[in-house]
Amino acid sequence: MWLSDQPFNELPELPPQQEVDSKAILRRCIGARSALAGLDQVCKLIPNQTILINTLLLLEAKDSSAIENIVTTTDRLFQYMQAENQADPATKEAIRYRTALLDGLGSISERPLNINTANTVCTKIINVEMDVRKVPGTAIVNEHRNEIIYTPPVGEPLLRSLLKNWEEYLHRENQVDPLVKMAILHYQFEAIHPYTDGNGRTGRILNVLFLIQQELLSAPTLYLSRYIIANKGQYYDLLLNVTREYAWEPWILFILTAVEETADWTSRKILAIKELMQSAQKHIQIELPRIYSHELVQIIFEQPYCRIRNLVEAGLAKRQTASEYLKKLVEIGVLREQKVGRDKLFIHPKLMELLQKPSNDFQPYMIL
Repeated sequence: MWLSDQPFNELPELPPQQEVDSKAILRRCIGARSALAGLDQVCKLIPNQTILINTLLLLEAKDSSAIENIVTTTDRLFQYMQAENQADPATKEAIRYRTALLDGLGSISERPLNINTANTVCTKIINVEMDVRKVPGTAIVNEHRNEIIYTPPVGEPLLRSLLKNWEEYLHRENQVDPLVKMAILHYQFEAIHPYTDGNGRTGRILNVLFLIQQELLSAPTLYLSRYIIANKGQYYDLLLNVTREYAWEPWILFILTAVEETADWTSRKILAIKELMQSAQKHIQIELPRIYSHELVQIIFEQPYCRIRNLVEAGLAKRQTASEYLKKLVEIGVLREQKVGRDKLFIHPKLMELLQKPSNDFQPYMIL
């Protein structure tokens, strides 16, 4: 019998004993797979993947951190992305989420996803060496009611056994759709709760890495935490209902809906970024033909908070000339200059507005 304030040492191993291929789940899989395939195709319309990684991945980092009540702003993230040591603690932690995901991506390019990947990801997020919990005392508490809602298993040998089972199921060949398997793996990882901190964020990074390993995505562009934070109460309730009632179907349907809606939303956002880039490119070509280059446009979309050294490091110009280029872009309304301490930042207002608002409309650049 499960009790919220007692360690759930009876957590069942995978696979689930309940049905996970109901008609409702299979129907939802079709829509989710189609939306994900559409997203992957749209991503390829922007060959410079750094633009998407530097924008969408930071939005994912912000919202995944916010789910755990680590709150920063989009502006702070972009401002300090290249100066992490100057940021406040919450912004630093969110930036580390992005770094952890990229490190995880590098890891699975060399060896398949496994529990060591999770350890590495969690270590990067928390910024201290993380391994399986060795002492009891971890519990999930409802902050509003100040009551324990879930106590994960305790005991290092048991945790390692459960994680071994999780890893075996991850790599097991079966007839389960990969998106359904991702939902199952995500629940199990969160229920095991192997670390003293960082479990939720690590689990959400593992979702994206799993989709890439399964070749359902070619880049980490699925901004899934946007849907989760908008439905945070339901997310935690459905996780808990799997524990209480083995209610797998509602949980899996929630994750499949999250994938479908997020993939569609992200596809539309990427298409809007592409349209804005085309508008900026035409505007700069006409207004500043002497300094225009494809590489210059790429940089101001890679770095919404651009610095002079970004142009220097890209080999576009020496420092003084690079500064002149950016000031010219300010004069024609593409960038806005802002001094922060000793730093001169050149902000891309239209891109920042597009990234922060729910809609994808924008005012094209006007020819002066």
